[in-house]
Amino acid sequence: MPEPIITQVPFDLFLVALAFGYLLGSIPFGLILTRMAGLGDVRKIGSGNIGATNVLRTGNKKLAAATLIGDALKGTLAVVVAAQFSEILAIIAGFGAFIGHLFPVWLKFRGGKGVATYVGVLLGLAPAMVLIFAVIWIGTAYFTRYSSLAALLAAIVVPLSFFILGEMRLMELFVIMSIITFIKHRANIGRLINGTESRIGARG
Repeated sequence: MPEPIITQVPFDLFLVALAFGYLLGSIPFGLILTRMAGLGDVRKIGSGNIGATNVLRTGNKKLAAATLIGDALKGTLAVVVAAQFSEILAIIAGFGAFIGHLFPVWLKFRGGKGVATYVGVLLGLAPAMVLIFAVIWIGTAYFTRYSSLAALLAAIVVPLSFFILGEMRLMELFVIMSIITFIKHRANIGRLINGTESRIGARG
């Protein structure tokens, strides 16, 4: 059985990498950008989420794109910086960024759903795998117009792909992240089942 990552580095370095990633991940770009644009609190519209999909419901595509990029790159940055020291620290920092986005201390631990940051961490750790995620997401979103369904299907394919490739350490990380993604999307899953989930581009 593989040795747990937490035991593979000194505990103080583990905490530093996790905290570094968490602080980067906790930057709420969706909330910051919509407020700077004079659109108020994005948490008061649509799903109440701070991510790009909900920012799109303001009708401002540029802000939604900027939110998507910011939320992704904070995950990538955490990984790239920590990778200068070791791959294990990069994995820890990436996970920290993902958790930081979901549970930012500045917003009383009520953050986004993590999809963009998930992709950003993936970009930092395995850039080629982003293509697989993108193909699944774009294809599903194009045919169904459901952002949540597209993300959930992609979150299944990514760890499965790592398993097929024999990348067990990354598979374990993304299995955990995918499980958390499903938990964060439980309300969306319920709406998908009963046919009330909002489609991409819908307001309110």
